[in-house]
Parts: sequence; structure tokens; C-alpha cells
Amino acid sequence: MYTMKYQNIFLILAIAMLPLTACSQSNMQSDTETVELSSDVLTADDQAELTPDEIIQQMKDGNERYVNNNLTPRDYQAQVQATAGGQYPSAIVISCVDSRVPVETVFDMGVGDIFVARVAGNFVNEDILGSAEFATAAAGSKVVIVMGHESCGAVKSAIDGVEMGNITAMLDKIEPAIDMTENFDGEQASSNNEYVTEVVNNNVVHTISEMRERSSIIADLERNGDVVIMGAFYDLDTGEVTFLEP
Repeated sequence: MYTMKYQNIFLILAIAMLPLTACSQSNMQSDTETVELSSDVLTADDQAELTPDEIIQQMKDGNERYVNNNLTPRDYQAQVQATAGGQYPSAIVISCVDSRVPVETVFDMGVGDIFVARVAGNFVNEDILGSAEFATAAAGSKVVIVMGHESCGAVKSAIDGVEMGNITAMLDKIEPAIDMTENFDGEQASSNNEYVTEVVNNNVVHTISEMRERSSIIADLERNGDVVIMGAFYDLDTGEVTFLEP
């Protein structure tokens, strides 16, 4: 008798929950149906028609969506399939390896939209320069972005004179930016965020200068107006990208 009594109670509770479950499922289906996923990818025609200024504006707009937590919903599998036969990225971003700077997401870009080259301290060497030359001269990208970021660990380590394995030689490439910041009015230490930011920005400027000097291919493309090179700074606190004056 007690068993029958508890069975009846459970049955009543189950029936009472049915409308809630149905309502919840209905809302989930409704939410899913209202989200339209973008499957658009850049084509050869798209890349050819875009100007460098338009590409930079797209990246600025994408970063604004990122900051406002309003990223484009994408059908990544559709984009994967659509780009399997070829790629036509509009830009290449040379960025630090810092895990807090997810470059494609920062600019709200999808599969096949941009090239990304990453190295701690976002400097250029033979490999990064070769990658940038491939992206521009061979693959048709029209914008090169060199992007530093707030509180860069590589820059701080260079300021502190860290020596450790291959890191030592890597940090040597950031030394010129420290020299460029020798007249900074304030404490010149890795604990001073303003000083670190100044070195980061000078490192971007130096990297762009190195690119122009060491890559005649990219320098010629820029001189002819086919490619624009820009510096940028990523704010870890807000996610905002500030484009530096050329």
C-alpha cells in the first residue's frame, strides 16, 4: 500500500513537470532558430575588390563587436569546407604568443579571413618576414598589422635582462625598443606599466621599421600602395585594439 502511495506521488510530480519541460525545450528550440549562422568566406573576388582602408575598417568594426561581446555567430564547419580548396585572407597580423590575445577572435574574423604569425614579443626575423611576404606578395593580403599588447611578458623580461636558454637570443631582438625608450620620464622598470607600454609601442615601431628595411618585397608593395602596414596595441583589460599612427 505504501508502495502504491509513493508511486502515485511520483506520477503526480512527473505530470506536473511536463509543462515546464515542454516549455523549456520550446524556448531552446526558439532560441536556436533565431540565431542565423554566417557561413560566408572571403573569395578571390572579395579580396581583389577590398582596399586596405576597407580592410582596416573591417578589423576595427570586428574589434568593437568583440569588446561589446557581440561576435558574429559562425557556421565554422561550413567555413572549413568552403575554404578547403583555397584561401584569400585580407590581412596578416604579427602578434605575440600571449594566450590572452586570441587574434582572430579579437577582430571577429572567421576561417580564412586573416593570416596570423605569432612570436613572443611580436618582432620579425627571417621566418616571420618570409611568412609576411607569402601572405602579401603570394596570397594577396593587403594589410600587415604588427600588434603589441599590454603587460607583455617578453618585453618585461627584456627590460629585466632575463637570460635563459634560447630566450636570451629572442629577447635581444627587443633591446632596440628599450633603447628607443631611454628618455622616458619615470621609473624605467618592468614594474612600471606606463614604461612597459611605451617600450611595447616602440617595439611595434621598431618591428615595422625592420620589416621595411629587411623586406624589399613588402617595402615595394607598401610604396606602390598595394599594402598598408599598421601598428596596433591590445588592451588586456578591455580587449580594445588601438591602431597606432603610421
